[in-house]
Amino acid sequence: MKTKLSILILAFTSMIGLAHEGVERGPNGGRILDFSKNETMHGEVTIQGDKFHIALLDKDMKPVALAKQSLAATTGDRDNPQKLDVATDAKGFILPLVKEGEWLILRFKDSLDGKAITARFEYNTKECEGCKAPEWLCKCEPEKK
Repeated sequence: MKTKLSILILAFTSMIGLAHEGVERGPNGGRILDFSKNETMHGEVTIQGDKFHIALLDKDMKPVALAKQSLAATTGDRDNPQKLDVATDAKGFILPLVKEGEWLILRFKDSLDGKAITARFEYNTKECEGCKAPEWLCKCEPEKK
């Protein structure tokens, strides 16, 4: 009985975590990902042409210049992950788009010897019924609890 109750509680709390809500958007309209444990470094993911562009932003959402930071990116499933080529430009990191419905997993390091911070999101391009934006850039307000 306790096992069934535990499974039921776990299933219910998992469903709550999957409730629909918007994502944090950056100053350029992109999706914000946390690249630090204390919210002092963020990445803003936008699309330019056929590539993801990831700009670094500080706690006040102001641009941060690239110096010794690094980014590794993978996609695909757990059994067959695919490493993506990551390039840089004056504004941040550049990497290829992933396929619709795939996860983009990013490992950011603030310095060569820094600890990697992992951020991820599903590249879901389906239109949100509420705000009409692609789901990965949903503008809907979080549901009130």
